[in-house]
Amino acid sequence: MTQPACRRSATTIMHDPMDDNKSSSELIRLRAEVKRLRKTLTRQSPSLDMLLKRRGFTIYKKEPAENLLVPFNKYLTSYYRMLHKYSFRLFLRDVIRHQDQFTLENVARYATQSVTKEYLDYLQSIKLVRKRGKSYTLTKGPITSFGETLEWYITEMFRREFGSEAAWGVKFKRPNIGGDYDLIAKIDDSILYGEVKSSPPKQIYDSEIAAFLDRVMDLAPAISVFLMDTELRMKDKVVPMFEKELQRRNDDPPRVIRMERELFHIRDRIFIVNARESILQNLEKVMSWHYRKKSGLS
Repeated sequence: MTQPACRRSATTIMHDPMDDNKSSSELIRLRAEVKRLRKTLTRQSPSLDMLLKRRGFTIYKKEPAENLLVPFNKYLTSYYRMLHKYSFRLFLRDVIRHQDQFTLENVARYATQSVTKEYLDYLQSIKLVRKRGKSYTLTKGPITSFGETLEWYITEMFRREFGSEAAWGVKFKRPNIGGDYDLIAKIDDSILYGEVKSSPPKQIYDSEIAAFLDRVMDLAPAISVFLMDTELRMKDKVVPMFEKELQRRNDDPPRVIRMERELFHIRDRIFIVNARESILQNLEKVMSWHYRKKSGLS
């Protein structure tokens, strides 16, 4: 007897849960293999210190820990993943602002109270805050700003997601160009320099753009990134400041060109980036753009 059509369809679409487990295991295996290959390639190319030395740079200070808001090592991976959330990073800024004593209401400006309560419970679980009655306080401190923690997070991103040797809060002994290099990373056999800003565009000044471009000229990295942890528009203030500074330095200044949305580049080597969508996604676009231009594929 011929099987009814409806029963044939039911038979056809039956799903074996074991297939999902196999796919998940295969994905985990492939990711582990990619990480292994990245580590192998890193070992076969010059170290970050050697790449810097070839440019006449030697690190004498890096990664100052006294102003860093991170938990003990066993909590670092979960904390790193939490920092992917823009609302969590904004929440941490408020926690730092009110660090001596604060309530849930004090730190709930950028998320609902239920989400903020989850964030506070998480910070308690990793021992970064403790509760005193109805109030909370930081267990570390004093922490003067979120800046160093943001630099740590972006550096971890290059280490974990791009397999790069990287350092944050780097100081060099240079006679003319001073200040901290927020992020230095080894990309293949060259260098990426990143300036990481936790301030909104209205708190960025011409002098900061000039200092960034001075360091770019001095270090001569393959890729330079001016990254702002904001979802606000870059075109309104930050891009015009870059254009003004480039005009001041050059008779025939290079153009600041939009890649997409609020992502911009200057000659495919200097990138202006915000946190819209996600920092990781935007940095992946920067890397892809640079390599495609370098290889002549676009």
